[in-house]
Formats: sequence, structure tokens, C-alpha cells
Amino acid sequence: MLNQSTAYGALLLRLSLAAMWWAHGLLKWQVFTLPGTAAFFESVGLPGAVAYLVFSAEMIAGALLLIGWHGRLVSLAMLPVLVGASWVHLGNGWVFSNAGGGWEYPVFLIAASLVHALIGDGAHALRSDARQPAVASA
Repeated sequence: MLNQSTAYGALLLRLSLAAMWWAHGLLKWQVFTLPGTAAFFESVGLPGAVAYLVFSAEMIAGALLLIGWHGRLVSLAMLPVLVGASWVHLGNGWVFSNAGGGWEYPVFLIAASLVHALIGDGAHALRSDARQPAVASA
């Protein structure tokens, strides 16, 4: 059972993950463009169409996490995207500021997503896991 501070910690984690997914989706759309992102995916051996699926998943996941709708499942569903990002950046070294971006950031996000899946949506979620209340009395 979660206490008040844990519930708000879970809320902060959920909102941070939502912002991260939107930031990465918007980066693909507004900076790299979706055709440019598709070309990058192809350059690393992935089908270009996967870029459009990843963009859509990032934007939808961000929205669902923001409102707290089945966030545990959303975080788990996005793990393949993070594993793929880790794989793409694996050869660039540890630090994400390396040329081409390293793998430490996507691996950290895997850990953060797993923590979110374990502890739940926290306070102010539209639909939190019914088996675990967002706030329990101590």
C-alpha cells in the first residue's frame, strides 16, 4: 500500500515519463521530421515504417500517462521502444552526450518505466490499478 508521499512520488514519475515521451515524439515530428526519422530507422536496419509507429506510440503513451489511464500497462507496453533505442545507441558508448547518443539514457528510462509499472500511477490518476489504491491510510 502506498502512503501519501509515495503516491505523489509516483505521480511525479508518471508525469516525467509522459513529458519524456511527448518530447521524443515531438522531436521526431518537428525537428527530424517523420520522413527523416524513417530514413534514420532505415539507416540502422529497421523498416522506415516503424518510425511512424514509434512516433504514434510515443504521443499516445505520453497522453495516457499524463491522465493516468492504465499507466502501468502503458509503461510496460513502451519497453520495446526503449529496448530498441538502447540497441540503436549501444555502439555509441555509455554517455548520451556522445556522438550519436550513448545508451545510458534509454537504459535509465527502462528502469524508470519498470519502477512505474511496479508502484502504479500515484495521486490524481484518471484510472489507477484497482488492486492498489493511489493513497492508503497509514
